[in-house]
Amino acid sequence: MRFEIMRLDDVDGTPVDTTIVDAACVNTIVQQAAAIGQRLWIRPADLPAS
Repeated sequence: MRFEIMRLDDVDGTPVDTTIVDAACVNTIVQQAAAIGQRLWIRPADLPAS
């Protein structure tokens, strides 16, 4: 499964950038963000059906 992770602006919470990662990477990204106090929004990535 793949997830979309958006880094959020510290002031108003708007998305600053976004990346698509596989499930194995989510934990590492969350830990890194928590270490520096970064806000994230994580949701399942909408992938087109093949």
